[in-house]
Amino acid sequence: MPIEILMPALSPTMEEGTLAKWLVKEGDTVSSGDLLAEIETDKATMEFEAVDEGTIGKILIEEGSEGVKVNTAIAVLLEEGESADDIEAGGSSASGEAASPKSEAAEKPETGDSNKPAPDTPQTKAPAAPTDGDGGRIFASPLARRIAADKGVDLAGISGSGPHGRIVKADVESAKPSAASTKETAKSTDKAPAPAAAASGPSSDAVMAMYQDRDYEEVKLDGMRKTIAARLTEAKQTVPHFYLRRDIKLDALMKFRAELNKQLEARSVKLSVNDFIIKACALALQAVPDANAVWAGDKVLKLKPSDVAVAVAIEGGLFTPVLKDAEMKSLSALSTEMKDLAARARDRKLAPQEYQGGTFAISNLGMFGIDNFDAVINPPHGAILAVGAGKKQPVVGSDGELAVATVMSVTLSVDHRVIDGAMGADLLNQIVENLENPMVMLA
Repeated sequence: MPIEILMPALSPTMEEGTLAKWLVKEGDTVSSGDLLAEIETDKATMEFEAVDEGTIGKILIEEGSEGVKVNTAIAVLLEEGESADDIEAGGSSASGEAASPKSEAAEKPETGDSNKPAPDTPQTKAPAAPTDGDGGRIFASPLARRIAADKGVDLAGISGSGPHGRIVKADVESAKPSAASTKETAKSTDKAPAPAAAASGPSSDAVMAMYQDRDYEEVKLDGMRKTIAARLTEAKQTVPHFYLRRDIKLDALMKFRAELNKQLEARSVKLSVNDFIIKACALALQAVPDANAVWAGDKVLKLKPSDVAVAVAIEGGLFTPVLKDAEMKSLSALSTEMKDLAARARDRKLAPQEYQGGTFAISNLGMFGIDNFDAVINPPHGAILAVGAGKKQPVVGSDGELAVATVMSVTLSVDHRVIDGAMGADLLNQIVENLENPMVMLA
C-alpha cells in the first residue's frame, strides 16, 4: 500500500510551514536518511529526510506552497512492487486531489462574480496525528503507524530512532505487542480549566477602514513575525512580570577586557562586554540555583546547568540562540560560540535545538544607545536581563569623593510564578558582583 509522506513537525511548536523546495522528483528512489525537501519553519529553513525507502510516486504539494499544515500529505511513496495504479486505488489523499494550501484562486482579487455562492469542494483532511497519554503528539512514519496497528503496539511506549526522534519501521518491528495501551489516557479532571479569552484589539477590517484614505504599504506577516506576535502576546497576558533595576560600574571590567584582548590577539579572539555578561549570568544562576528554573504549567523545573539564551536581531525578527552549560565554558569559548550562533541566526540556519530551551535570557540594546528598558520574558524562562548602554557619569565613591565612572543600567524582568522578589534581588546582585569584579569569573 502506498505510503503518504506527511508535512513534518520540525520543532515541538511547529504547526505549519512552507514547502520551499523539493530535492527529489517523481520516480526517484529514496532510502531512509535521504534528503527529500527544504522546509521553512517560523524560524529557519531545514532539510527534511526520508524515514522509509521506496520510490516517489507522486508529489502532492508543489514547492513554494505556504501554510502547509503539519501532517498534511505532501507526497506519496511507493514500496517495492507498487506502481502508479496503486496510488489511484489508495484513497483520496493519495490520488493527487490534495490541493496546494494556497492556490492561485485564493490569491486573486475579488471580481464582480464574488457574490455568487462557491461550489461545494471536497476537502482532503490530513490524518490526525496519534498522541500519547498526556495529550502530546507522537511523531511516527505512516509505515510505522500501519505496522503498529497490525501488531497492536502502542506508539506511546516506543522511543523513535528516526530524524528528530521520529518512530520508524525498525522501532515498531523491535517492539513487543505487550507494549500496547500501557499508558493511561489523561483525565480531563486533571486539566486546569481554560482561561477566558483575552480581549483582542480592533479587527483587521476595522483597522483597514481607519486608514482607507491614507497612503500605506501592506506588509505580509511571515512565520517568524506571527510567532513573535503570538509568543509575546501570550507572555504579557499570562506571565506575572515584576522588574528589578541596578546600575553597574564597568571600569574594572573594561580594563580587564582590554588586557585579556591584548593577550588573545594571537588567537584572533576578541571578547565583547556581552561575553562577560553571559558568563556573569551563568555563574549567578549557579550561585542562586533556585532561580535557574522554568515554568512548566503545573510545576517548576529547576535545571542544573546554566543554559543562557541571548537575543540576536535579524532582518524581520529575532532569534534567541542558547549557550548551553555556559557556566563551564571559558570567556573565549563563549565568545567564539556566540559569534557562530549569531552569524547562523542571521542566515536563519539554526537548528531548533540551538534556539529552544534555556532558563534565562539576555537582551542587550546598549549598542543602540538605549539607557534602559524592560524586556518581555520568553516563556517558559524564569527571567530575562535587559542591558542598556555604558555611559560616563558622576558617581560618589566609597570614600565619599565624587568621581567619574562608566555605568551601565540593567533591568531584570522576573516571572513571579518561578522567582520571588528576594530571590530575584539575590540573582541580580550576584550578576552585578560578577561584572564589577570580573576576576572572579576566571576563578
